[in-house]
Amino acid sequence: MKVYITALLLGISGIIPFHAQETLPKSFLKTGYIVFEEIHGDLNNDGINDCVLIVKGTDSSKVVINRFDEEVDRNRRGIVILIKKNQQFELFLENYDCFYSENEDGGVYFPPELSTSIINQKLYFDFTHGRYGFWKYTFRIKNKDFELIGYDASNNFGPVINKETSINYLTKKRLTKENINQNSEGGDEIFEETWSKVEIEELIKLSEIEDFYELNIAE
Repeated sequence: MKVYITALLLGISGIIPFHAQETLPKSFLKTGYIVFEEIHGDLNNDGINDCVLIVKGTDSSKVVINRFDEEVDRNRRGIVILIKKNQQFELFLENYDCFYSENEDGGVYFPPELSTSIINQKLYFDFTHGRYGFWKYTFRIKNKDFELIGYDASNNFGPVINKETSINYLTKKRLTKENINQNSEGGDEIFEETWSKVEIEELIKLSEIEDFYELNIAE
């Protein structure tokens, strides 16, 4: 917001624009949390970049020794979404514990890595699992929340894609592609496609997700 003040400077009277100091995104965090990652992009199609914070708890009791005798931080992560209006950020959504720690014990596997992005006013959460594939959630702002409108997943074994799933929750349609080439080495898959209907009454809201790992996405 601009506030204009009349001033006399070096004997010349004029109007000098004064810009109110912009609130820093991290000032919206609750006590006991830090910014893990900060992403900027337009979420509400007004041409102004908004801000998504991936946050992380700082509870010292969650710093533990893992099975490799390494000290790891098992504090969970969450999300804070800020919409920018009149040159200032406003709190739109917060969910402080919906993501697991980046240091979870994956057993014989590495835990999937989380990446967050904003593309074409949509919010994406990608969980990549190396040679085992990935899964991705697509959210769109609506009804004072962010609603899950898409889900994509790939089940891989090394370079070979065994199965791909793509769900559009707005059209309530699911596309499943299964590799039927048993001798695939990667890049030579032969996919059999199947379309089906998704039975869902209400779209999942980001603010209500307790744990993405246990999310029932109606595959």
